[in-house]
Amino acid sequence: MLEKVNKPSDIKGFSQEELKELAKDMRTALMQKLSKRGGHFGPNFGMVEAIIAMHYVFDSPNDKFVFDVSHQAYCHKMLTGRKEAFLDEEHYYDVSGYTNPAESEHDFFNVGHTSTSVSLASGLAKARDLLQKKENIIAVIGDGSLSGGEALEGLDFAAELQSNLIIIVNDNEMSIAENHGGLYQNLKALRESNGTCSNNLFKAMGLDYIYQECGNDIAAMIETLQKVKDIDHPIVVHIHTKKGKGYKVAEENKEDWHYCAPFDKESGKQFSYNEEEDYEVLTNHYLLNKMKQDPAVVAVVAAVPTNIGFTEEKRKLAGKQFVDVGIAEEHAVAMVSGIAKNGGKPVFATYSSFIQRTYDQISQDLCINQNPATILVNGASVYGMNDVTHLGIFDIPLLSNIPNLVYLAPTSKKEYLSMLDWSIDQSTYPVAIRIPGNGVVDDHRDVDKDYSQLNRYKVEKVGNTIAVLGLGSFYQLAEEVCMMLKECFHIDATLINPRYISGLDTALLDELKANHKLVLTFEDGILDGGFGQKIASYYGMDDMKVQTYGLAKSFVDRYDVSSLLKENGMDLANIKEQIELWLTNN
Repeated sequence: MLEKVNKPSDIKGFSQEELKELAKDMRTALMQKLSKRGGHFGPNFGMVEAIIAMHYVFDSPNDKFVFDVSHQAYCHKMLTGRKEAFLDEEHYYDVSGYTNPAESEHDFFNVGHTSTSVSLASGLAKARDLLQKKENIIAVIGDGSLSGGEALEGLDFAAELQSNLIIIVNDNEMSIAENHGGLYQNLKALRESNGTCSNNLFKAMGLDYIYQECGNDIAAMIETLQKVKDIDHPIVVHIHTKKGKGYKVAEENKEDWHYCAPFDKESGKQFSYNEEEDYEVLTNHYLLNKMKQDPAVVAVVAAVPTNIGFTEEKRKLAGKQFVDVGIAEEHAVAMVSGIAKNGGKPVFATYSSFIQRTYDQISQDLCINQNPATILVNGASVYGMNDVTHLGIFDIPLLSNIPNLVYLAPTSKKEYLSMLDWSIDQSTYPVAIRIPGNGVVDDHRDVDKDYSQLNRYKVEKVGNTIAVLGLGSFYQLAEEVCMMLKECFHIDATLINPRYISGLDTALLDELKANHKLVLTFEDGILDGGFGQKIASYYGMDDMKVQTYGLAKSFVDRYDVSSLLKENGMDLANIKEQIELWLTNN
């Protein structure tokens, strides 16, 4: 049946039995692709019937769907002309894992962050009303995403539209891990009462409401959606689905199967992308030991507990010293500021892509108040997630320019753990630590235990003529450059580990003027507003030449790391060529 579908209207003539066969075909296609390539498993398996019903009832792209996070958009893509990306292995990479307007007229936004669909859909509805058009606007949002502040802001505004806006709340009783927050008590009560309990979050916000218990029943979903099509006011369609439906292993292990690595279909065994030591596990082991020694230590996450290794078992071990605030990074930062103010030792960890949402809280609630909380920034690297909505390469300009924040860039396992230990126990500064993104490096260099004397770079090797500064994950690249300078040009370069992203070691920079003519800086992020430009600016009135290496300010999508580094001049061949040119001219 799936092979017969080239556009959404193709399914409108299908019988109920044919629609059920289509659902089976879609799950088979999902299984084939995800077992070989990995991806968001549970959300997509749980929404097959609902997506079919949506396209059966509504008329996309005239009627407009906005998917929150777009973790459930694979099924939507299958029905909107992109099925080959799920049926033919040669085309698996033709589409992204998220909605993407460049791929199809049926997608309206690049969406990869959570809690945004109601706000985006409200904007579509407002423009429709201004232009006196009539299409349906449908926002799809999962129950986990409701914990995000923007989702509640969107719901709060939606009632004022007084026009068509259909908000499908997909309630599968899960976020990435379990849900956290008081509103989930009300969702539970609504499910148990078949949507009839008097206490109703959505009605309290001024919205109409309808409940459908059988969210995985195509006929029931079609009947429900037909009732709300062309409605003249905002309404919440609350549906109950099963995350991972159709694959027993995923149904029984929802957290592990929210996103999966490639796996064996028969056993359900996932093949790890990386069997080597990783910083998530290292951080978890460190924090659990620290918690045993100090009851003031508390780990805080925002719906991504395994970003620092807190699996369900580890969460139980930590007990009250572990907090998951749900998809609420802004709240997390403000809360850890409060914990630190009252004598606690909080560590908030999330991905670089998500830390972007907390700029105001880091600036206002944490750094103006100068409370000694620790923030761990994970995936802040060209080696991190590479989808355009999940890039982690923008953190250096964002965080390093906030006053009072000490932003550290460890270069090895020992240095990372040493910085983390210092940060938790010190009581003077808000500190952020950029978890290295280039794998766990366990070398023999000595590391400091005290970082309270701020902005003191570490000279790892004394040399002359050229100074090479390798920040964080790019320290090892700087080592390679120094070896190349020695081998190719007989230059014993000075190798420097800056350690502090948020400040300049002006004394050391001044010392370099005596016997150095060129400074090279390497940073694992965008150059504009970043670390290297600060070095270049400091030398602005001097004769010292500065060459900065980093990434161009750009939204790159599903890139190959080696190719991207080469495009940005960070391959040894290009660096050698530039050094040759400089030597020729000097």
